[in-house]
Amino acid sequence: MIMGVDIFNNFYKGKRVLVTGHTGFKGSWLSIWLNALGAEVVGVGLDPYSEKDTFVLSGIGDRIKADLRADIRDGERMKELFAEYKPEIVFHLAAQPLVRLSYDIPVETYQTNVMGTVNILEAIRATDSVRVGVMITTDKCYENREQVWGYRENEPMGGYDPYSSSKGAAELAIASWRRSFFNPDRYAEHGKSIASVRAGNVIGGGDWALDRIIPDCIRALEAGKPIDIRSPKAIRPWQHVLEPLGGYMLLAQKMWDAPTEYCEGWNFGPRAESISTVWEVASKVIENYGSGELRDLSDPDALHEANLLMLDISKAKFRLGWEPRMGIDRTVAMTTDWYRRYRDTDVHKLCLEQIENYTSL
Repeated sequence: MIMGVDIFNNFYKGKRVLVTGHTGFKGSWLSIWLNALGAEVVGVGLDPYSEKDTFVLSGIGDRIKADLRADIRDGERMKELFAEYKPEIVFHLAAQPLVRLSYDIPVETYQTNVMGTVNILEAIRATDSVRVGVMITTDKCYENREQVWGYRENEPMGGYDPYSSSKGAAELAIASWRRSFFNPDRYAEHGKSIASVRAGNVIGGGDWALDRIIPDCIRALEAGKPIDIRSPKAIRPWQHVLEPLGGYMLLAQKMWDAPTEYCEGWNFGPRAESISTVWEVASKVIENYGSGELRDLSDPDALHEANLLMLDISKAKFRLGWEPRMGIDRTVAMTTDWYRRYRDTDVHKLCLEQIENYTSL
């Protein structure tokens, strides 16, 4: 099925695309979008987090070419799957994505986010068919100085907590593999273009992860309880899930056409006016949902989480022609609309409707 609004001009039709982490929040939305564009999508991931995830409710696993369960920490298994399905484009999203959980399972976080990424890079290296690899990390990969201006792609990697530092380490690995094995100067020898991409705080329908503000809000609203806010003053760059995904897909298209010009790090963040406090965003959810109340539960002794983190998106804007299509109000409204409707609507159609609304902006 081809979308009504294809902003990629039929590029993905018939392309063999492998998505790691396709059962996750971002991965399921990406798989739905790619499938609608006519791509042959192969998904590699763990079991979905809950029965209410976008992946489960949309039935996208039954619509794509292959829905596979495998752990990216198993490097040999990754090589086997790549050899079998011969992808041309790889989007690597599989990760342990939660800051607070990384304090509980730091070793597993590193095994998944660093060695898992290395395993995917090695599978790409071993598979002749792969031409483009887009490796998804996070805005938290930067050494965060809580500065008021956005981080640029050439600034130092770092990270305070195990999650953030694991993503910084993954970025270093990606850069090393690009220089060592996928060097653009030797493109004629290896034929591969590898980029890393960093996005801000992504929200949208079908995310039920713990310790994320939108799922926390919806769980409380559905249970008729107050919404407890841990870090009301924390400032985040909020963006709808479709914003960075559109950026990743546009980047992959550019890398395909000009492989040595775009194989580097890229930021896909929101506009400056979408940078708001957690309290402000939760207030907008209540406004759109039509009910609810907030409760400030800030704890001065809580585990460290960054209070301020912004991305500079000038490079994507000027070199890719990408920029955010939505501000904070539309972003929260579209997200809340999904949660208001998912229980009595065909979720696959709901997601396609939101993708169409987004691409037509």
